[in-house]
Amino acid sequence: FEELEKKGQKTHYKGLVENNEIKKLSELNNVSSNMAISLLNVVKPVLKEDIYDYSSLKNLKSGFLIPLEVIYRNTLPEGSSVFRRMKRGELNFAEMGLTKEPTPGQKLMPPFVDVSTKLEITDRYISWNEAKEISGLSDDEINNIKEVVVQTNDFITEKFAEIGLQNEDGKFEFGFNEKRELIFVDVLGTLDECRFTYEGNSVSKEIARKYYRKTQWYKDVLDAKEKNRRNWKKNM
Repeated sequence: FEELEKKGQKTHYKGLVENNEIKKLSELNNVSSNMAISLLNVVKPVLKEDIYDYSSLKNLKSGFLIPLEVIYRNTLPEGSSVFRRMKRGELNFAEMGLTKEPTPGQKLMPPFVDVSTKLEITDRYISWNEAKEISGLSDDEINNIKEVVVQTNDFITEKFAEIGLQNEDGKFEFGFNEKRELIFVDVLGTLDECRFTYEGNSVSKEIARKYYRKTQWYKDVLDAKEKNRRNWKKNM
């Protein structure tokens, strides 16, 4: 967060807490596990007759969480959700800026900037037109998000390359502060938000994903989501 702020990006980060004081990382005397942040309104959509209603969000002008997860994809590792979506006809290679069907392990130049819902029962990949509609964002605000994502992806890629890690993909979450300025929220650039590899080996929660993809439980989850994505847990 501090590095991003040096680059002119705004975030919800205030500092780390030590002895009830908020400090910058360089000011700490000991390790701190507490981070101070600015809070935002989280307005969840209402599920009405199997459709999510986001209308209450549109009354807010500032100080709220944008109900989207924005994903950057530098490569398409085996098991990427992109391949499942393409198989189902939910995404095509032209939408990704490609001239032909991608293959597992393919590098994307430029990166593909993807978007999903954040506050629904299960995250759902959507088009940028739908993202704009449900979040109440303008065209300029959508374009700004995409630009910030690409810039910050480059920053993370460069930082982790210094220790030999490759930044395969990752996600960001955003909100608006009291001036309706775009800010980063949640966390970013961690082993939870990013899929990193070291000499081709997974160094993130992808290790757990690969294990669970081989289980019957994983197959049952996929089947349940196919039947009723909004209430899939009831079918397990």
